[in-house]
Amino acid sequence: MPNYILAIDQGTTSSRAIVFDIKGQPIATGQEEFTQHYPNNGWVEHDANDIWQSTLRSCQQAIKDANIGSDDLLGIGITNQRETTILWDRESGEPIANAIVWQDRRTSDYCQQLRAQGHEQSIQEKTGLLLDPYFSASKIRWLLDSIPGARAKADAGQLAFGTVDSFLLWKLTDGQEHSTDATNASRTMLFNIHEQCWDKDLLQLFDIPESLLPEVKDCAAEFGLCNPSLFGKEIPILGIAGDQQAALIGQACFEPGMAKSTYGTGCFFMLNTGEQALDSHNRLLTTVAYRLNGQAYYALEGSIFIAGAAIQWLRDGLHLISDAAETEALAKQTDSDHGVYLVPAFTGLGAPYWDPEARGALFGLTRDTGIKELVTAGLESVCYQTKDLQKAMEADGQRPVNLRVDGGMTKNNWVLQKLADILGATIDRPSCVETTALGAAYLVALQGGVFSSTDDICQLWQLDRRFDPQLSKHERDRRYQGWQDAVNRVRSS
Repeated sequence: MPNYILAIDQGTTSSRAIVFDIKGQPIATGQEEFTQHYPNNGWVEHDANDIWQSTLRSCQQAIKDANIGSDDLLGIGITNQRETTILWDRESGEPIANAIVWQDRRTSDYCQQLRAQGHEQSIQEKTGLLLDPYFSASKIRWLLDSIPGARAKADAGQLAFGTVDSFLLWKLTDGQEHSTDATNASRTMLFNIHEQCWDKDLLQLFDIPESLLPEVKDCAAEFGLCNPSLFGKEIPILGIAGDQQAALIGQACFEPGMAKSTYGTGCFFMLNTGEQALDSHNRLLTTVAYRLNGQAYYALEGSIFIAGAAIQWLRDGLHLISDAAETEALAKQTDSDHGVYLVPAFTGLGAPYWDPEARGALFGLTRDTGIKELVTAGLESVCYQTKDLQKAMEADGQRPVNLRVDGGMTKNNWVLQKLADILGATIDRPSCVETTALGAAYLVALQGGVFSSTDDICQLWQLDRRFDPQLSKHERDRRYQGWQDAVNRVRSS
């Protein structure tokens, strides 16, 4: 049996590929950043061909650096930025426009119209999602109505829609496969998560032809064979999951009540609720956590739009730092009670506020405020936003007191200790923080017969370091109140 797995981790700012051995140890990585496009205020786009080419080169680099051949690969797994929307021509395979990224807010007014017409409750009941520009449905409609000739082509069955996983799968298989998995489908606002199918009423509401849509499969499934011209051999594609669900799998959070939080461009807090899809009354999302052997498992999720992106802004926008690695030392030099709050609502506020019109602000500035205070406030904003999600989950009857974390920011020990203090919860960092790609690799191992069940994955999870809260409840509550005051000042209503 081949001893390696290629995991594609296609993210918002870069594409990565990691070769793992069949026990989940990373062997080699290829990574390439690509251009972000901001054509208007609140608009965020990617060139889908940039996504594909950067992914392909990353895969080739990882395989080369691992010093293995295509015969050594058991299969390919894909995990991806979710909700990002691509329409392409079925004959040529060429996108008809730039991809509209999950962060994009151009359909805010349209979503507001649907909300005013009373559609939000029925949408939430079917999809588990709130009516927001974040999800794919309003983006698809915008493309169909805004790109000349797009709707006529869609009606004629000449166009295909996909989230990034579907587009990569189409390219990898040279147009032979138009599929997605249940987790990515659940983020489109067109998929009934209870019946596990595309919802005809929602397609009619958003005026989207069903012929656009991919087939929905389990997360571990036969997704086709990649074109042999790419890597020298047909390699089976055996697993797909949206990035946050893949991280949940990579963190081995398979028991109801287990939670993980991923800190990348945004922050995504996900709590496993098992076979029960819990309705949130506090503006969290109910979503498919994973689907295996035809059985769907669910999660509550809170999405924060700006986490690591706040540090990127401090680096690239304000030029306060030259590298994100500098932030930990600066935070350690800062008075713990400095009183500065950064609310990074650059593209609105995500959960639990869902306020697309909110904008970022700094509060509490004095003559003593300097670079280190601003940087520290940026780091703390991530912790406070996570606290918002924890409070919402608690109000829904589920309070996570142990949190498994991953993503680039979790290398920062200061942030994780602050997170434990602000949440009043134990924070566990695994020995392998590449859990998003690892989850995709685990799906390949499940489908490829390396693992017989998710129990095998649980046995592989290893703790690197645990962070216990050290701040008193009184002090934690006082500082969080300051954060809430700051958030209330930037909200649009």
